[in-house]
Amino acid sequence: MTLAGTFARRRCARLPAGVERRFRVDHETEVLGVCHWQREPQRCPAIVLVHGLEGSVDSSYMMGTAEKAFAAGFNAFRLNQRNCGAGEALTPSLYNSSLSCDSRAVVLELAERDRLPEIFVCGWSMGGNLILKMVGEFGASPPPALRGAIGVAPSVNLSASSDAISQRQNLLYEWHFVRNLNRRTRRKAAQFPERYAVLQGDGLRRVRTVRQFDDAVVAPVFGYRDAEDYYQQASALNTIAQISVPTLIIAAQDDTFVPFGTFEHPAIRGNPNITVLAPEHGGHCAFISRFDGEERFWAEARIVEFCRQKSKI
Repeated sequence: MTLAGTFARRRCARLPAGVERRFRVDHETEVLGVCHWQREPQRCPAIVLVHGLEGSVDSSYMMGTAEKAFAAGFNAFRLNQRNCGAGEALTPSLYNSSLSCDSRAVVLELAERDRLPEIFVCGWSMGGNLILKMVGEFGASPPPALRGAIGVAPSVNLSASSDAISQRQNLLYEWHFVRNLNRRTRRKAAQFPERYAVLQGDGLRRVRTVRQFDDAVVAPVFGYRDAEDYYQQASALNTIAQISVPTLIIAAQDDTFVPFGTFEHPAIRGNPNITVLAPEHGGHCAFISRFDGEERFWAEARIVEFCRQKSKI
């Protein structure tokens, strides 16, 4: 299922060309978004979409969800995480699973500058962790425009997900992720050698797993003691109990990257604002249905359905 989800393509005939926009998220970093505006944006709800590890605005699930949302009357925003996709030149920084501040800045700008009346946020896998972490950090005082959140296969316990992806059946996926992460890091280190002096030498050549990458790169660059310290501090489980807006988690019971037992945590099950939708099958961020049409990519349909139900416009 996970493989099928990776290679399945969407036609997206109902999604018009988007408008690129840079969002300033801190003093040195912008992130790139692709905006699909309705004719009267201030009269329509909006959805902000955030991709997973080594994805981009062009990931198939981002395109498919944006199309369904736009067709349902939403402004749709496909957002690159910092240093991802075509946004590598917009920051000297790498990205990681703790940077919920970036999505927060985008949501606040859309609410305050663009005066959008309703904003929903949705993230996949690593992006799901970022979204749920951000919404939890707002606590009992979210922006009035923030009406709901969705995490699809969110890696809310980063340590457990790191261990899971290193299991034998995930060897191909981990190889793919680590290869791309190493390449991205080498490009950034070549551009900013003083900033990434800690990575000089052949350290990256010995990196074979996601945890080793986080030990060798993320932890020293972002000031964590080691990978485990980073996982503990960056996991959405730390803030998820404080989520106060309607939230949907879509998690397959056969996801081999994100252990399903994660979603039995009291912080999730004990929060009345969170609904967990847990089909038996779905793989990691795939959820391909046997039915054609709108239900073919099942999770995408559920995302838009949830937002329409919670919208008051």
